[in-house]
Amino acid sequence: MNDIEFSVNGQSVTAPANLSSLPLLDFLQEELGLTGTKFGCGIGVCRACTVALRRRAEAPLEVLLSCSTPLTEVAGLEVFTIEGVAKDGKLHPLQMAILEGFAFQCGYCTPGFVMAAFELWDRLKSAPVPLRALDETIRKALGGHVCRCTGYLKYYAAVRKVILDEGGLVK
Repeated sequence: MNDIEFSVNGQSVTAPANLSSLPLLDFLQEELGLTGTKFGCGIGVCRACTVALRRRAEAPLEVLLSCSTPLTEVAGLEVFTIEGVAKDGKLHPLQMAILEGFAFQCGYCTPGFVMAAFELWDRLKSAPVPLRALDETIRKALGGHVCRCTGYLKYYAAVRKVILDEGGLVK
């Protein structure tokens, strides 16, 4: 078996073949030192481990549950973690809206919510939704995430604000 090559936040990465069955989350944290993505349930139910994935350059992002995805599944693909959302030391508008809206309490689930919202934001750039469908679209994107502090409404409100402020994401 060959080494596994992929990219993380725009940087090429190679994982040794003997780690092929290692969950992506473990590789991100233990081998790359990217600890922003969180381990929650370990079976992809809570979604604290959410990262984004791009299969080809022109494709929209997809969500990926890194705790239950072996490294072999990301070979040749682009992976984005919470550490890759901010650019040049400046928070993404989604991160700012969540921060300014006090959407989180303990913050443990926040990286998963941000990554799901980041995937939604990216998808809406190429496939805007009608304004009347926006709330349901946000619920579908974020609805599977578990927040033990029950911050759901503030997360949804922050994401909605950014999508409406951005322009071109709703029609």
